[in-house]
Amino acid sequence: MKTTTERNQKSGLQSRSEHLHTENRPGIDFALRRANRALDTEKLLGLLRRETPRFFDVAEVVGKWVWIQFADKQPSTVTRILAEFGLHWNNARQTWQHPCGTIGKERAPFDPRKRYRSYFAADLKPA
Repeated sequence: MKTTTERNQKSGLQSRSEHLHTENRPGIDFALRRANRALDTEKLLGLLRRETPRFFDVAEVVGKWVWIQFADKQPSTVTRILAEFGLHWNNARQTWQHPCGTIGKERAPFDPRKRYRSYFAADLKPA
C-alpha cells in the first residue's frame, strides 16, 4: 500500500508544511497598516487612487467604509498590499473592508448597502 507521502511525491503535491512555507511571500509592513487603519474615507480613497488605481476603480464606499471585492481569489502580493492599506478580509461578506474610523463593536445584522449610501468611488472622481 502506498503512503500519502509516496503519492504526493509522484503527483508533485507538497506536504502541509511545504505548502504553508512563507519564505518567498512578501511580509506585511504592520506599522504602515496601523497608520493606514486610521485614515478617513477621503484620505483612503486618495491613497488608493494615487498608489493603486486598479483598486480605486473597484472601491465601493458603503456608508463611511470602503469595500473592495474581486471575482476570484487574489495572489498574496495583492493581499499584502490590501492589508498594508489597512483593509481586512470579511469572510461573511466575502470582501476586503476598511472601517475609515467607524469601527463598530459587532457585525451589523443587516446589509449595509441597503441602509447606507453605496457608490463606486471611480464613478464620482475623474481619472
